[in-house]
Amino acid sequence: MSLKKNKNRGYQQLRVWKDAVDLYKLNYSIVRKFSYELRRVSSQAIASCDSIHRNIAEGYCRKSIKEYIQYLYIALSSLGESVSGWITYKTAGHITEEEFEKLDILAYKLENGMLKLIERLEQKKESQDWIDNLIVKEINNLYMEE
Repeated sequence: MSLKKNKNRGYQQLRVWKDAVDLYKLNYSIVRKFSYELRRVSSQAIASCDSIHRNIAEGYCRKSIKEYIQYLYIALSSLGESVSGWITYKTAGHITEEEFEKLDILAYKLENGMLKLIERLEQKKESQDWIDNLIVKEINNLYMEE
């Protein structure tokens, strides 16, 4: 019997979380090639993009829908920071138009997905169709032994 079941890890099933991980991988593959002089810029680009999937996960794991939505907005802010960086890198000639387009297409998809998720959560919040607690009911023989 697998012990790897936990309601708190459900964020891994979210399309937006998976897209954020894919965006991080793409971003990393592009900015890691920056010259030594741009190491601080590269590090910040990696960190801001890394923050997106982390905030989606953290919000999901929070107790209240209000906190969940707040963390999704933080993830959107990190995405905005990343996109702003990519525009600047393209303008400065640090990345190609093709690299920018790949990043921008995935970022656009992710942004729309997060906005739709926030909209649905806001509707659940308004209708009070949300239970503000995380109750994990796992039945494992290991835990049933006394």
